[in-house]
Amino acid sequence: MRSLQPPPNSFRSTALVAVAAVCLLAGCNPTFNWRDVRPDETRLALLLPCKPDQAEKVVPLGGRPTSLRMLGCDASGVTFAVAVADLGDSSRASDVLRQWQSLTLANMKAGVPQVTPLVLKGAAPVPAPVLVKAQGQRADGTAVSGQAAYFAQGTQVFQVVVYAGKLAPDVAEAYFASLSFE
Repeated sequence: MRSLQPPPNSFRSTALVAVAAVCLLAGCNPTFNWRDVRPDETRLALLLPCKPDQAEKVVPLGGRPTSLRMLGCDASGVTFAVAVADLGDSSRASDVLRQWQSLTLANMKAGVPQVTPLVLKGAAPVPAPVLVKAQGQRADGTAVSGQAAYFAQGTQVFQVVVYAGKLAPDVAEAYFASLSFE
């Protein structure tokens, strides 16, 4: 009889099992159709619960115009997105990620955020990956709950976010647990 357990140390399998459990707990809501996504020109892999739209724009990161590539989608009133920028210089990552986090919190008029370490194998140890949780307001004044991961790998910096009026902890946990570098 064959074992149905994932291979030892299989993080991707563990993440998929977590997503499957979330699906069962959520009644297999068809709006959460989890799929494997890999942003172009990165080694990052993650699961998104919907087919992502793509965009690219030039933004000032660390005081310099920088190309920012984004993937994102909305499912069941929840916004999921990942953004990546190549700074061309890994020594700028700490300052850029700190600024990016500050601007995001200011845009959502967030209260005091909860910042915790994020374990993400393959991410640069400096700056250390973090997960930021905050309550704030959307541009229209409605309440929003947000969580964002900030991390770097090589010369690339990443922001992975989820926003909702009311965010189910199990959905956010499954989303962030799916992050990996290949």
